[in-house]
Amino acid sequence: LVGLVGCNTPGPAFQGAPVSQVALGGSVFDVRVKGNRAQAIRVNRQYAPRVGPIGVRAGLAIELVSGCKVRRLDGDQAVLVARLSCGGATAPAVPEQLQYECEVDDSYLSRSQQLEVTDMTCRLVPV
Repeated sequence: LVGLVGCNTPGPAFQGAPVSQVALGGSVFDVRVKGNRAQAIRVNRQYAPRVGPIGVRAGLAIELVSGCKVRRLDGDQAVLVARLSCGGATAPAVPEQLQYECEVDDSYLSRSQQLEVTDMTCRLVPV
């Protein structure tokens, strides 16, 4: 039982930050934002041999919750930490207990910008 308690416990830098849950493309993340950093913890069981597709979903979840762009994303398939670009400001305060469900509408690789672009539709789910 003790081993299961820490599954979605935030790191020390994100203790006390409000948590929002985002379901996106088969992944479910607990997202916490503090200052210009954010943490996404994947909380569902999902086969994830590499961080690639999970990282894209985590970055999108962080951007949805924070309202900022992800400048850098580090971590593994379970816990990812982002540095945010909020137009020179600190990320806006995030209300507690938001929950989103999102569907990916389209995803493509932008060769000019060297990044994957994803269009999605999200809806707020009552908690």
